[in-house]
Amino acid sequence: MSPEFSIRNRIAVAGATAAVIGAGVVGVVTVQAQDQDPATRTPVISNVADSALTQSTHLSVAAATDAARTVLDAAAKENQRVSVAVVDRNGNVVVTLRGDGAGPQSYDAAQQKAFTAVSWNAPTSELAERLESAPHLADIDGTLFLGGGTPVRAGEAPIAGIGVAGAPSGDLDEKFARAGVAALGR
Repeated sequence: MSPEFSIRNRIAVAGATAAVIGAGVVGVVTVQAQDQDPATRTPVISNVADSALTQSTHLSVAAATDAARTVLDAAAKENQRVSVAVVDRNGNVVVTLRGDGAGPQSYDAAQQKAFTAVSWNAPTSELAERLESAPHLADIDGTLFLGGGTPVRAGEAPIAGIGVAGAPSGDLDEKFARAGVAALGR
């Protein structure tokens, strides 16, 4: 084999490879650029009737954060170390703050109390009393039936929940949660 033949082969193979790759790219671009068959397209709905829509009210992140900070300030004034969680109407966490020195269990407990309060649109201290007649409520995942959670309402509808945990009693936790709710009304 002569060295010239080897170089020619290499050039020919490289050229052929480039041509194949180029043709493949052009083919893919051409296929993607073509319009789909109108019969197979998903229709775009441009005018949805108002009766087909729902609307909900949510706290802004800024408002939820202000409420949570108010809770931590209220607890600090009483020398309590707590965690606070604010959840939206669907129980999704909007903000959670763990106060300085709050116990490790308080973080999750605050979220669960907030979720419980918004789910039943009632303070968790009231819900804890209901457990006597309906003990299986406590079996629902993500709930915690201890004082310290309170719903946030727009009118009578729950739009959020505030949960507080870490103080020595649920009464104190709930007092701080109510301070957070009150801050939203200012």
